[in-house]
Amino acid sequence: MAKKVTGIGGIFFKVKDPDATKAWYKRHLGLNTDRYGTAFEWRSSENPQQKGFTQWSPMNSDTQYFKPSEKDFMINYRVENLEELVIELKEAGVKILDEIETFEYGKFVHILDPDGHAIELWEPIDDIYDGLVEGRTQS
Repeated sequence: MAKKVTGIGGIFFKVKDPDATKAWYKRHLGLNTDRYGTAFEWRSSENPQQKGFTQWSPMNSDTQYFKPSEKDFMINYRVENLEELVIELKEAGVKILDEIETFEYGKFVHILDPDGHAIELWEPIDDIYDGLVEGRTQS
């Protein structure tokens, strides 16, 4: 398998009040947020016509989304060939937390790193994601 991780797909972190956090970042740092946070839009260095996205999402401090991790954040990595990667990870003994889920904007699976951090792997379909994103922050 050639490439595995191709970039950061997003950062998700726990906060007491996600709406207040999003408002603070909008007011002071100019992030254009929606109910999920914001998507930073960028262009592929290999194909400048192709858009890519990195999601930024403050989440309620009691979210169960990171389980079984007790950490306050989770990183999402953009990957190629998620199904092949999951096979390799299983063979290497990596803890796979769930089955691959497919949505119109890509495929997802969650794993644990050796320090107990939940990691979300995303094989994106950026053209579809582009049409769904409301809050986006562009340069």
